[in-house]
Amino acid sequence: MKHQGLSICPLASGSRGNSVYVSGETSAVLVDAGLSGVELERRMAAAGLSPESLSAIVVTHEHTDHIKGAGILSRRFDIPVYINRKTWQTAEKKLGKLEGVTFFNCGTPFEIGDLKLDPFSISHDAADPAGVTVSCNQCRLGIATDIGVATALVKERLSHCDLLYLEANHDPEMLMNGPYPWYLKQRVKGRRGHLSNENAGVLLSEIMEDNLRHVILSHLSFENNTPEKALAAVGHFLSPDSRTTLDVALPDQPGRIISL
Repeated sequence: MKHQGLSICPLASGSRGNSVYVSGETSAVLVDAGLSGVELERRMAAAGLSPESLSAIVVTHEHTDHIKGAGILSRRFDIPVYINRKTWQTAEKKLGKLEGVTFFNCGTPFEIGDLKLDPFSISHDAADPAGVTVSCNQCRLGIATDIGVATALVKERLSHCDLLYLEANHDPEMLMNGPYPWYLKQRVKGRRGHLSNENAGVLLSEIMEDNLRHVILSHLSFENNTPEKALAAVGHFLSPDSRTTLDVALPDQPGRIISL
């Protein structure tokens, strides 16, 4: 399925698996592929999408919830994988043989068909984790799903976007009172962990511009968050007359396709 301009469809989001479909007018990519190959195919079919339409899989970092199905899809459908070198060195055994590997560097834009991707460094406990902006036909979306802290670089790169796919991982009270062991609670709320609902809202308020039409909250923790808490906390930072739509990407089903 092809859409006019730039389109996005969350396929899975959360600690159990992450993948988002992004398409231009002639090209499409998966940003991360953190479900099994069979499940990724099922989610795409449910959204009216096809793996055969993919020009590439773009990997942001090596954690299993972002790469689980990347190697399988690459081999099954002859899809090249774009990844930075440190991430590849850490993930090579998990990924297995790939149809093709292209290395990118954070800070250096590259193109896949009519999509221009601009990866940037983020603060997370991985080898060389990346966020990415994707542009096509003067439309721009930003993806940042694993950011322990919103650095000046993150704020700069996520500014001027028409759509944001932004982490709102946890409610701090649920995290501290929840089932995680202490060391894991410290990791999640640390500077190389995950962004809380409130911190996602603060970040959004700092980069909010008139052209930001959609915000999709992503990577919600199943144990430490709820869609209702995330929407309420982040929505608090939007002005009452804001025309920006606020949505949540879910772990167990694909979201709607949003076209810019």
